[in-house]
Amino acid sequence: LLFALYFISISLISPSSTATNILTPTHNLTDNQTLVSSNKRFELGFFSPGNSSHRFLGIWYHNLLPLTVVWVANKRHPITNSFGQLTLTKNGGLVLYNQSTNIVWSTNQTVMVNSPILELLDSGNLVIRDEETDGNDYAWESFDYMSDTLLPGMKLGWKLKTGLNRFMTSWRSNEDPSDGEFTFSLDPPESPQLVLRRGSVKQYRWGPWDGVRFSGSNELKENAVFKPMFNSNFDEVYYTFEAFNKSILSRFVVTQLGQIQYLTLPDHSREWVMMVTLNWDYCDRFGLCGDYGNCYAGGLNCRCLKGFAPKSPRDWGLVDFSGGCKRKHELNCRNRDGFVKYTGLKLPDNSVV
Repeated sequence: LLFALYFISISLISPSSTATNILTPTHNLTDNQTLVSSNKRFELGFFSPGNSSHRFLGIWYHNLLPLTVVWVANKRHPITNSFGQLTLTKNGGLVLYNQSTNIVWSTNQTVMVNSPILELLDSGNLVIRDEETDGNDYAWESFDYMSDTLLPGMKLGWKLKTGLNRFMTSWRSNEDPSDGEFTFSLDPPESPQLVLRRGSVKQYRWGPWDGVRFSGSNELKENAVFKPMFNSNFDEVYYTFEAFNKSILSRFVVTQLGQIQYLTLPDHSREWVMMVTLNWDYCDRFGLCGDYGNCYAGGLNCRCLKGFAPKSPRDWGLVDFSGGCKRKHELNCRNRDGFVKYTGLKLPDNSVV
């Protein structure tokens, strides 16, 4: 009898799994239920981050503790209790309700689906598609609306036909997945480069893409753990990556402090290992040396290009190089002025060229 009572109590307080990766309009997903991808790698359900009592709909790694969340739906509008409910409408819309049946989040897509299903793919992508059709024709997908994480196969960049910009945003805190201070994006789409911003201010820049890597970034070229990929066509402009060892979990994250980190989880381990930090070098800071200035990696100083001198020697003496450099003499092509070859430099900011 004691065992039976104990089993019942555990069942009541422990989340149960629907043991499926699909939700249909005839069923709802409540707070004590989850969807699990077919490969048992990802799980969709309700969670409370850190010490928060608020509930969020999100995706995390299945059977991995501590909980590692890779996507959040209602990050700006938490549910204050455990009575949230996710519903797939007959027309293919996804709606999240609170206890008062008020809508706290929805997909708001305009594409109608005849026989809609919600499916959690092995990649971690949550998609709405027509059950009667196969392929990658999705009415909506979570990969288009990132949180702080870039998974293998996620596309960081633009859908040119719709103008959708897919970018990463840091969490506000460990207890609050709403938008933090930092965003990581690919822009502008005409001459793409990777940019980390704090609010609207550029902090770091990598690019443009030179066919192998983003200019000025050794960390974003092919290495032993992942292959970076850049694609530009009439429909999309995006950066993505592919992990060489697909049995090992891997992800890019923009942290609350504005670091871009590449993390892996080795086999039989519970601790993530940071393999790469993109913005580790002092010279990676945006506009550090100002106009016509050059930062030398590994040092804490800027230098003016040949024929230029600091605009403000006083500021440069105080290690403030942001004012940049100016010409020592006016340009005079008749006075043997010409071009000087430089190698190993990051190309200029495309957005202002």
